[in-house]
Amino acid sequence: MTPTAELEQLLRSAGLRVTQPRLAVLAAVHQTPHADTDTVIGTVRRALPAVSHQAVYDCLAAFNRAGIVRRIQPMGSVARYEARVADNHHHVVCRACGAIADVDCATGAAPCLHASDDHGFAIEEAEVVYWGRCPDCLAAATTT
Repeated sequence: MTPTAELEQLLRSAGLRVTQPRLAVLAAVHQTPHADTDTVIGTVRRALPAVSHQAVYDCLAAFNRAGIVRRIQPMGSVARYEARVADNHHHVVCRACGAIADVDCATGAAPCLHASDDHGFAIEEAEVVYWGRCPDCLAAATTT
């Protein structure tokens, strides 16, 4: 199956109509994990120059509601979008440059979903953000 066919199938399986803007936005999120909205808009406009900001925002919101895109927003950062939605994973964020990378749960499949006291909640997702400095920023700090 071609990448476009896979994206079309993903939209259909989520109950969303397949349109060129939706395909372009979904492709942009798959190509650039943790992209902010401006990055997604820039990527989409290379393929569809006339697409509006609002169309991209609407697509991202619909994808998030449908569960085919995950919206994250680390403290002090703009919203970012990723296509990795099939698991419960976390993120590591560089305090210096803002780079973001995925981090699997520390042990087992998803131990963070088993809180020591869930207070009666049915826990569906856990959001853990590790903060630090990325290798590039660490290297730059040691050379200056």
